[in-house]
Amino acid sequence: MNVFADEWEDLYPQMEGWRSNVRRLVPPGNTLGMSVYELLPHQTQCPYHFHHGNEELVLVVQGRPTLRTPDGERELEPGDVVHFPTGASGAHNVVNRTDVPVRYVVADTKVTPEIIEYPESGKLAAMARTDSQRGGPLWTVHRLDGQVDYFDGEEAKG
Repeated sequence: MNVFADEWEDLYPQMEGWRSNVRRLVPPGNTLGMSVYELLPHQTQCPYHFHHGNEELVLVVQGRPTLRTPDGERELEPGDVVHFPTGASGAHNVVNRTDVPVRYVVADTKVTPEIIEYPESGKLAAMARTDSQRGGPLWTVHRLDGQVDYFDGEEAKG
C-alpha cells in the first residue's frame, strides 16, 4: 500500500464540517492499527477527544493541519509526528484550516474494550469487539449528564 494512493474506504459517516477520506493500512482484527486520512479543506476529522485504552500517533505526510491538544493549537507540517497517550493529557483533534487537502497517517493500539471521552460535548463512547446484550459488537455513545445510580433499574433476587 502507498499512503499517497487515492484509494479510500467508506468507514465513517460523512457530513459537512467533518469530511475526510480514510483507508486502513492494517486489516481489522490486529492489535496495531494504521490508517491514512485525507482531511478535506476547512473540515475537522473528529471531535476533541481522548482515549482510556488506545494510544495514537499522527505522522503528517502532506499539507499543514492544525492540531489541538490540552496545550493549545499549533500548525503541523509534513514530517511532524505527535504521540497521544491515554487519558486527558492525550486529548486531541485535527482540523484543516487550509484550502487544500491534508494527508496524515494515524497509528494506534487496538485495545478492547475501549472508552473515549469527548470533554467539550460531555459525551462518552464505549466499544468492544465482543458481543453486547443488544447483539453484535458494543458501540454506544452517551452524555455523561445522563448518569444513573449503579442500582438504577436493578431488583435484588435474594
